[in-house]
Amino acid sequence: MQTLFLRSLKAYTIFSLTCAMLFITGCEDDDHDNNDDVHTDADGFILENESGTEVYREFEGAVTGSVALSVGDTLELSVHFLDHDGNEIEHDEEEEEEEGHEEGELEVSGSDASIAIVEVEHEEEDHDHDHEEEHGAALHIIGVSSGSTSFQIQLMHDGHADYTSTNNVTVTVN
Repeated sequence: MQTLFLRSLKAYTIFSLTCAMLFITGCEDDDHDNNDDVHTDADGFILENESGTEVYREFEGAVTGSVALSVGDTLELSVHFLDHDGNEIEHDEEEEEEEGHEEGELEVSGSDASIAIVEVEHEEEDHDHDHEEEHGAALHIIGVSSGSTSFQIQLMHDGHADYTSTNNVTVTVN
């Protein structure tokens, strides 16, 4: 009777220790593993002019504003991605550098260069100030000839799009 009790106690002990070890090792590196592949979970974006005024917004498929310029003019617009509440997604550059994360790469496609040239320009973080400035991307739109064209925005990360604009951004050149 005593040997039967010891055998079952041994089996339960081994089972309990195995479960505990699987639980501990399974949860140990979750934060590290998930942070190696950081994605931007955006539900929209805004385009702001140089004075910080919102020119265009796409949020959950709805669009407000418009992009218009004259022939020969250049319009510089900063791109800010929005979270599921419609708030700008902030990026902590120091934390990203320490952990080896990189923000996605902005790409544009689909515009007719005979009407407007749409280029992506990457802004660099300003190290000369005491406050942290966000680095992001800017679009330069150059009016070539009168007409209308459109382009699509994609935030690329590791060869795939973390975000693709639902609508094409229409540009009108007068």
